[in-house]
Amino acid sequence: MNDAGLRTLDEIPKDGRAVVRRIDGGSQFASRLAAMGIVVGASLTVLQNTRRGPMLVSVLDTRLALGRGEAQKIRVELSSPS
Repeated sequence: MNDAGLRTLDEIPKDGRAVVRRIDGGSQFASRLAAMGIVVGASLTVLQNTRRGPMLVSVLDTRLALGRGEAQKIRVELSSPS
């Protein structure tokens, strides 16, 4: 997939919706995210992003807190509100 149009999760503002397109990082990191429901193709909504500290996202009707460094390794594509 072409990376044009992809952003890192930490760039998505509050109430933004996105689809996970790529996860950078090692297999342990990807496996840990998968256990939380964050896999390629998953839709998520940003519930809190103050641009500092952890951010809060909703995926599969579950709220998750992600550290800024973790969010920077998750590449997403913006999706339209449903």
